[in-house]
Amino acid sequence: MWFTSGFAHGVHPPESKELTAQLPIRRMAYPKEIVLPLRQHAGKPATLCVKVGDRVERGDKVGEADGYISVPIHSSAAGKVVDVDWWPHPDGTMAMAVRILVDPYAPQIPRPRMVPHWEGLSVDEVVQAVQDAGVVGLGGAGFPTHVKLAPPKDFPIHTLIINGAECEPYLTSDHRTMAEYPKRVHFGIRVMMQTLGVSKAVIGVERNKPDAIEALTRTIPTDLDITILPLTVKYPQGAEKMLIHAVTGHEVASGKLPVSAGVVVQNVGSAAAIAEVFETGLPLIERIVTVTGHGLTRPANLIVPVGTKLRDLLDQCGGLTADAAQVIAGGPMMGLAQANLDAPITKGTTGIVVLARQETRTERVYPCIHCGRCLDACPVFLNPSLLGDLARVGRYDEMTDAHLSDCMLCGSCSYVCPSNIPLSQLFQVSKAGLRRAQASAP
Repeated sequence: MWFTSGFAHGVHPPESKELTAQLPIRRMAYPKEIVLPLRQHAGKPATLCVKVGDRVERGDKVGEADGYISVPIHSSAAGKVVDVDWWPHPDGTMAMAVRILVDPYAPQIPRPRMVPHWEGLSVDEVVQAVQDAGVVGLGGAGFPTHVKLAPPKDFPIHTLIINGAECEPYLTSDHRTMAEYPKRVHFGIRVMMQTLGVSKAVIGVERNKPDAIEALTRTIPTDLDITILPLTVKYPQGAEKMLIHAVTGHEVASGKLPVSAGVVVQNVGSAAAIAEVFETGLPLIERIVTVTGHGLTRPANLIVPVGTKLRDLLDQCGGLTADAAQVIAGGPMMGLAQANLDAPITKGTTGIVVLARQETRTERVYPCIHCGRCLDACPVFLNPSLLGDLARVGRYDEMTDAHLSDCMLCGSCSYVCPSNIPLSQLFQVSKAGLRRAQASAP
């Protein structure tokens, strides 16, 4: 029996999913050029393994994994390497990237199978195959998937939880994956259950996706113990610790990982990606992206080659409307506004949201009135008001004592603040400042 009462606190922003919720997934045309950052995942960036002038085929490596918590980067199209240099990254920084001029006459047929059939492989071999395929969490965090498939031996895992909540407004890529490719999701779950050695799995899906729930329920394999669990529609239901609490009723303690609760959480897109890797032999070179917003001419759910520049993707959707004001990589709650449309789609890009001018008007920031709304909204029971005061004066050590590390930058506090204080943005800057201070400490 599963716990279904959800989690405490959180917010209810407008869903705004109607623009793409019922649009079937379609494939975009190859752009003229792709740009592949070597840093597309948590952990160490990949190390370059090509040079200018090299010819690459679809699926060839351009970057090797640099250690265990790292994955390789593969070319998403056949073409010629024309440059290796610093390039704008969707996170707002510059990253070393490989530019490939796509061959317009190539059939885009990959080289012979690069990933083995999974039947008969040992656990270690499956984990290695997933790493070699470059699979990362497709929910946005980009954590290497193979690491989660090999939890420490002193943390016995009893349940695999698949995150199909997709609580971020506007985004529907996971929704369409579940509705259109439910058998692929179940196949990925089968591979992960066998690798983890667990006998049961739960797919948590918010109740605002009835077609996805129906498709997953209809296609459950008869030989697997998989439960489809409808969840309360609330943000941030899809956050890992919130999902664990909603599904199991157990709270993951501060500073602890989900394995401490005996569970492993994987995004539904990652499950489908693992299935596709073992079905086709191809590494992760493309992903489903929701391109949406009231500032876009034709919203869509597209299969996009990794490395496609934002401007090329937006052009595929008819371009921007006259009142388009802001392009966001990700959703409006946790996504990042883009300053350069030459930044590429990475493995972790869940969606691109284009907001219209009336949705982005600048609000004046007022002093905190200590109303407590941010405390009521914070899903991990922090004191955002106190953290905001400390952030503005750079008192990072005290922010650490106030559990800044537990903040997941969900933006719930910023959303409810009547003074329009950009709390989440302050915390993001503070986390970066704290890392710099710790790195420079003797």
